[in-house]
Amino acid sequence: MKGKNFLIASSGIYPYITNKDHAYLAYKLARAINSKGGQTRMFMPRFGTINERKHQLHEVIRLSGVNIVVNDDDMPLIIKVASIPRERMQVYFIDNDEMFKRKHIFQDETDKFFEDNDSRLVFFTKGVVETVKKLKWRPDYMVITDWFSSLLPLYIHTYYKNEPLFHDAQTWVVLTDELLKDPLSETLGDKLDFDEIPKELIDRIKKPTVENLLKLALDYAGGVITRTKNIPENILKIIEDKNLQILDVADLDLEEQEDELKKRVLAVFADNE
Repeated sequence: MKGKNFLIASSGIYPYITNKDHAYLAYKLARAINSKGGQTRMFMPRFGTINERKHQLHEVIRLSGVNIVVNDDDMPLIIKVASIPRERMQVYFIDNDEMFKRKHIFQDETDKFFEDNDSRLVFFTKGVVETVKKLKWRPDYMVITDWFSSLLPLYIHTYYKNEPLFHDAQTWVVLTDELLKDPLSETLGDKLDFDEIPKELIDRIKKPTVENLLKLALDYAGGVITRTKNIPENILKIIEDKNLQILDVADLDLEEQEDELKKRVLAVFADNE
């Protein structure tokens, strides 16, 4: 596993988001990978709930300056970075005031999902890819931790299919219990159609539930990381039919059993070398 590059994309990463299991898992996975000689780069949105001064975020001018187009709306991409305290790990924040500078993450104060969550999803997806292109960094693995990073494999194999940095990257999809109900509107299809994503793929997520988004991501996956024992039957069938590799961490206490996590990470990814 030494020298292998891991891209970890998530809607949240600990300690910047602290109330989501996938955020803590992303952090612990990165620690485990780094301890075994791998290299990680993590990407998440710069939500307005994140205290930039406390966490010492700063803009990386050489990475910023790209504009992201979402359904004919042209918006600037700002890249910020921070180092996780006491760790040799950096997190890249995909930032745009219109997309992310809010007091809440995906739902307003009445728990209603933001109507533009689909636009934010597309912006984040393109923002991650454009940042990696600027870094000129070639990932060997992409870890998709939740629905908000689920479109990365689709875009890399369609919209960015001619981008050589990703040609050999293997996708791993994290499955957790955090299945939100209808976080996206059906206008997501319009955004994908604007980017000339093939119609048959758009039809797969015509109803853009979290489950459907993850099922589409699994089409491009080489493996799954299971953080739940409650995997829907239709997703289990995809895993079995595709004979996907499995890194099962559902039984682990991530705080108390970090050494066991490192063993399992090494066992799975060392086999891929």
